[in-house]
Amino acid sequence: MSVMTSTFSTLALAPELIRNLDSLGYTQMTPIQAASLPIILEQRDLIAQAKTGSGKTAAFGIGILAKLNPSYFAIQALVICPTRELADQVSNEIRRLARFAENIKVLTLCGGTPMRPQMASLEHGAHIVVGTPGRLLDHIGRGSIKLSTVQTLVLDEADRMVDMGFYEDIVGIVAACSPRRQTLLFSATYPDNIRKASEQFLREPAEIKVESQHATSQIEQIFYAVTPDNRNAAVAQLLKHYRPVSTLAFCNTKIHCRELAEELQQQGINALALYGDLEQRERDEILVLFSNQSCSVLVATDVAARGLDIQTLGAVINVDVSKDTEVHIHRIGRTGRAGEKGLALSLAAANEKKWVKLIEEYQNAPVQWQDLEQLSVNSEEALQAPMTTICIMGGKKDKLRPGDLLGALTGDVGLSKEQVGKINVFEFMTYVAIDRRVADDTLDKLSRSNIKGRQFRMRIVW
Repeated sequence: MSVMTSTFSTLALAPELIRNLDSLGYTQMTPIQAASLPIILEQRDLIAQAKTGSGKTAAFGIGILAKLNPSYFAIQALVICPTRELADQVSNEIRRLARFAENIKVLTLCGGTPMRPQMASLEHGAHIVVGTPGRLLDHIGRGSIKLSTVQTLVLDEADRMVDMGFYEDIVGIVAACSPRRQTLLFSATYPDNIRKASEQFLREPAEIKVESQHATSQIEQIFYAVTPDNRNAAVAQLLKHYRPVSTLAFCNTKIHCRELAEELQQQGINALALYGDLEQRERDEILVLFSNQSCSVLVATDVAARGLDIQTLGAVINVDVSKDTEVHIHRIGRTGRAGEKGLALSLAAANEKKWVKLIEEYQNAPVQWQDLEQLSVNSEEALQAPMTTICIMGGKKDKLRPGDLLGALTGDVGLSKEQVGKINVFEFMTYVAIDRRVADDTLDKLSRSNIKGRQFRMRIVW
């Protein structure tokens, strides 16, 4: 049986779980699922090297659910993730996979949200906990979480957790788990420091690596020679030539992220910077603006971009070449997903040519070089994002739902459905993407409208 044609029905899974997978459109296994699930279902420990977007969450999610006992109300699985965004995505995916059974409770525990409601939820009990290291350790310290019943421990994106300085936290969390557990470690890259760090967590693990190359037909990859002085100007040139709707630009340092975002803003390009030490609220807002197409360019470091789930990226720009070839492959794999054609543009100064050589060796093919001088500016207009975001001072706590806002916008304000973009409702705030051309008029009318029988304060964020 070839990996490419393996179906979930070939696995020893409950029929209702397979029926639910069918209804979610999961019929064929992805390469990581086909390679890892037989091992996971044998209850063996596992080290799996696979990139974001490969289907790894469903692999360990199915493994967790296959042996979960819903009538035993204790924490049976723990998934540790580097960022709140990734933890939210993982929780949502597991909830979808768990629909086949009644009453499977999945709880997300992350920093940046109040502690008390989390402690109350833990008192009521949960089957599966997904969380970030710092917050999990807080709960262990307060005695509000008991992990001695954990049967499956998953370390998701282990390389980034170590990069972000979470190693000691993870040691503390693992020590609180049952020694009889199964441990699954997923990592996009697997350098020696991760290998050493993870040895004490795993018992005779099986190791699998799913090829992290991308089909060259899927992603067009072009390199441009630059000098350190004209690097930022070259980014603006590329954006004005290719005019992608949304671009993720990678820099190696947070200082460079900030500088580049400011320079692009001065040229009328909607750009924002995402890096490690932003407040959670700022980070949430930036991610909303980028994913709802109110911001054209997100300039980020590798660590900050982890767990970002942006479905349609027009282009990835490597402003600095990564010294780690697998990180480079991981970066460019964020474009060209879901059958779309991807575009990856990389800038390399003379002292970075050695890293480009490593990329050529890794992909067994020379990279394609082009000259910046051949680029034309395709339009004199600034590269403006198509949408603008209105922030409403009300959210889940005020019982606001996306449908309420869509109703007010298409009813009271008179917008067409096409003029309204993504609506993100948080605890205390709601972000609505509106066609940039009608944003001011919309704000004026919406602020005077009744939503759920009351008026809310609101402002244009970006």
